[in-house]
Amino acid sequence: MSETRLSFKEMCAKFDVTPRTLRYYEYIELLQPEKEGRSRFYGPKELARMTLILRGRRFGFSLEDIRQWLLIYEHEGTQAQMREWVALADQQLIELADQKKQLEDTIAELQSLRDETADTIS
Repeated sequence: MSETRLSFKEMCAKFDVTPRTLRYYEYIELLQPEKEGRSRFYGPKELARMTLILRGRRFGFSLEDIRQWLLIYEHEGTQAQMREWVALADQQLIELADQKKQLEDTIAELQSLRDETADTIS
């Protein structure tokens, strides 16, 4: 049974990333495609890693955090990786809650100032 392999262009299209982004992820060793001449091919492992990278970015993790987290799997296995994931997620949840509070405060202040200004021009 042959494994699914995507070309560089197919990988960009599948994950809706620019070629520059994909090359950068390779440069910082988040991805390690198979190379045949100048062509790059991405197998199931790289597709899974890309899914995790993009999910991590969506949750606000730095690329270095993601890289370190992926390395844990390679060196220590799934259990260690999951423990680290829980610790990272706990930290990120605290940061996101703080950002949410700051945003809510800013919205309330802006709404108040807007309403005061609207009242003066009515």
